[in-house]
Amino acid sequence: MTPTKRIAITLPAGPNIADTIARLRWAEDNGIPDAWFSDSGAPDTLTQIAAVGHHTRTIRIGVAVTPVYTRSPSVIAASANVISQVIPGRFILGLGSSSQTIMGQWNGIPLDKPLTRVKETAQLVRQMLKGEKTDFKGETLSSRGYRQAPTENPPPIYIGALRPKMIEMAAEVGDGVIFNLWPQGALPKMMEALKRGAKSAGKNWQDIEVVNRAMVLCTDDKAMGREIFRAAFGPYYATPVYNKFLAWAGYEDAAAAIAQGWAEKNREKNRRRADG
Repeated sequence: MTPTKRIAITLPAGPNIADTIARLRWAEDNGIPDAWFSDSGAPDTLTQIAAVGHHTRTIRIGVAVTPVYTRSPSVIAASANVISQVIPGRFILGLGSSSQTIMGQWNGIPLDKPLTRVKETAQLVRQMLKGEKTDFKGETLSSRGYRQAPTENPPPIYIGALRPKMIEMAAEVGDGVIFNLWPQGALPKMMEALKRGAKSAGKNWQDIEVVNRAMVLCTDDKAMGREIFRAAFGPYYATPVYNKFLAWAGYEDAAAAIAQGWAEKNREKNRRRADG
């Protein structure tokens, strides 16, 4: 069976909600089936999806990804309940660990046991969306006695993952897997990890949707486009989680140079190596 291929727009379209609504409407009018929001700061993504959803008719809207450290499972489940009422059957809840920069520097939250935290959050949120009363005690999370009204159209839960152990867990626990900012040479290794995870869970790997967030910019000015990508990717690949991913993918020299450039505050070195 050949998996169905879909394309998507990336959101938000900037700090103003009106611009995001305009991009969503443009996407629907032009037959684009999906829209994926990032979730790292303002404007808040889950609030935003709830606010703009009624402006859409058919487009599927996902979040890649909501960090599991900044919201408790009950808050995530409660938000997902609202969004699922606004756009029933069209919302995908993406969960992930985020990065040291967003958690540690921005929020002062340690990025402890990310694999376990993401797994337990996904398990708890799924239970809460069903309306089950919680009695959960894990390694990183616990919940007892919480119950919310069952979500009539519970969203599928996708999990953001980069390296083998997280990808395998995502395939086991999640309904889909989200890959972000991957170099082309890494994709075969990432897919092998997904297949292992699916097999261990008794799933057909082709039933697990893979969201490949490969960024595309339509422009005639290639030099300008490359500079935009350098500026965007360099800081990402300097964070420990993405830097280790880049090295694992086979780009050890680039990963080391990016980290060195960032540490030296040499942004040109950081950006040039991010370009490959």
